[in-house]
Amino acid sequence: MIALLQRVSHASVVVDGATIGAIDAGLLVLLCAEKGDSEKEADALLTKLLGYRVFGDEAGKMNRSLADIHGGLLLVPQFTLAADTKSGTRPSFTPAASPQDGLRLFDHVVRQARARHATVETGQFCADMKVSLTNDGPVTFWLQVHPK
Repeated sequence: MIALLQRVSHASVVVDGATIGAIDAGLLVLLCAEKGDSEKEADALLTKLLGYRVFGDEAGKMNRSLADIHGGLLLVPQFTLAADTKSGTRPSFTPAASPQDGLRLFDHVVRQARARHATVETGQFCADMKVSLTNDGPVTFWLQVHPK
């Protein structure tokens, strides 16, 4: 599974003109399931991103996690993170999980995140979403957990 996480001071998702998810300070996470991923990879990725230290401490060092600061978490499904861009000028999405597996794993991450973290908002799977954010830093990290 892949997560592109961005430290934000604000982020929101709009579908059909309506805001369906919004957070203030926290993490916007674009989430993608790849072929071969299971709940095991989803759980490992969630554990990593909840504990990933990307927020500043008193000295300004990135020593605090999302859990430490009690920040918001906005999870947005984005299958295009699995794109194969090695050749040509059009990406291939063959590495991405099927839509059914992608939805199942996205929903699993959302359920687990809500059980473990106080503020969790989401985008909508298979929707045309308008995602807005104010990247704080900017701070952006690519996290990936491969099936074993």
